[in-house]
Amino acid sequence: QAAAGGGRAAPRACGVHNVCRLLTRRAHGFYARDAGVAHRKNLGLLRKIMCQESTKFKNVWTTHSASPIAYERGRIYMDNYQCCISSIAQEPRILYQKSKCAKSEKIEDALLLECPLGEMLPSPSDYKASLIVLTVQNWLLRLSADSGEVLEKVYLAGSCCKFFRYLSWDTPQEVMVVKSAQNKLPAAARQAGIQQTVLFYLAVFQVLPLSFIGMLEINKKIFGNSVTDVAVSNGILIVMYSMGLVRLYNFKAILEEFMEQPFDLGQEFNWNGQVGVVGKYPFGLPCNIKITDTPPLLFEASSLENAFQIGGYPWHYIITPNKKKHKGVFHICSLKDNALAKNGIQDMKCCSLEPDWIYFHPDMSGRIIHVGPNLIKVLKLKEVKNHADQMEIAEDFTIVANRENCVNNTVTVTASGRVVKKRFTSLDDDPEQETFKIVDYEDELDLLSTVAVTQIGADGRAHLDFHCNEHGILLKSIPLKESWDVTYSHEVYFDKDLVLHIEQKPNRRFSCYVYQMVCDTAKDDD
Repeated sequence: QAAAGGGRAAPRACGVHNVCRLLTRRAHGFYARDAGVAHRKNLGLLRKIMCQESTKFKNVWTTHSASPIAYERGRIYMDNYQCCISSIAQEPRILYQKSKCAKSEKIEDALLLECPLGEMLPSPSDYKASLIVLTVQNWLLRLSADSGEVLEKVYLAGSCCKFFRYLSWDTPQEVMVVKSAQNKLPAAARQAGIQQTVLFYLAVFQVLPLSFIGMLEINKKIFGNSVTDVAVSNGILIVMYSMGLVRLYNFKAILEEFMEQPFDLGQEFNWNGQVGVVGKYPFGLPCNIKITDTPPLLFEASSLENAFQIGGYPWHYIITPNKKKHKGVFHICSLKDNALAKNGIQDMKCCSLEPDWIYFHPDMSGRIIHVGPNLIKVLKLKEVKNHADQMEIAEDFTIVANRENCVNNTVTVTASGRVVKKRFTSLDDDPEQETFKIVDYEDELDLLSTVAVTQIGADGRAHLDFHCNEHGILLKSIPLKESWDVTYSHEVYFDKDLVLHIEQKPNRRFSCYVYQMVCDTAKDDD
């Protein structure tokens, strides 16, 4: 039909009405005018180029700082977000540099805000990336990601709360939550017998355009005395307790049921005897969501250190039994009926200083990644044969650390012929053996990245490996030039053709190493 029509793309109405078939045909490039087709082809080409043997990653820039260094989508932030450096150019360059801010203007937390696709926005500046920051004085600012210009500002704290500290996404790039530090009375007030019932405040915003949804309090009288933390994610209010209990509530239902009165930013209000403007100093935001009764409980589980994750298909959750002796043991259970999956107890039996960790794969495949010192397991959920209502955990693939030269004999013979028996064996994460430290996923290139480290004496060497996300095959290995000390804190970002390593040394000394892809068949010492 396309040939007969002079090269026109076949319309979707030509007999294909099944969604799965439409998505498959689109992925294969049947709709040549689809904006995503060219982008997917370009990323496929970039992946092939990146994994070629002749492609190298060169350390193009290094910097050091006395303040934390952060990275977000091609931008390096330094000096408490006062300096922004683009890492996309051939050599990183400064996008903007602000004068040093006062302690009262210190930024506590930040989120990168990107323009949603296919939506009409009220301001031209909304179509460009911006940075939402939270200051120590409870100001919420929206800054231009390229210039640092203040685009919007909201004052958060009225009479109810003075310590907002954390930013997070409820729905990524759509609904944002600002959380206070835990409310604690001064020692003198506690000695005087004054009771503090409000533990946390949560302010909820819709973003782009920035609009106020509501503020609520987490109160002991409603949720209990032993609450230690609270979070909101994907429409779920998650409440954590000191004894390892985790409870889930429907956050959207809470907003709808207990909202006393909606307010808009910039709206004049008269609330509980206060007259002011919403989001303006000194009134801030009204606490307009009052939970007067315990909301219906969706789910609860008990887990060591409140560790609790939901994912997979059908829905499953991961916990560690709530006893210290079970640390490092993970149970994978059905969210529907709490049934333990077949082979659902995962235990690497590691003898290591740092524990292994487990999480649902961020590629939305429903798989599970379990990382130990020398082994990475990618697991999948599948139906038990002849039992369609029961799921089992099966191994999809494994990645093993290179420890070919590792010899760990418990019995050795000296030159004189004396037999010596060791009373202990080395740890699984012994620095002198190659050990996995970081595992990440690059969604645009569909690559699984791992950082493995070997440290002999004071000199540690690390390499970043790219693996096929589908089968785990090693496609590329990149040695990092700088020494890696396993006692320091490290972050490694792999973002398309860029690798960035941030290191935190003792006494608040920070270093940043930037690597960029170089395609050159000639031999180069760099």
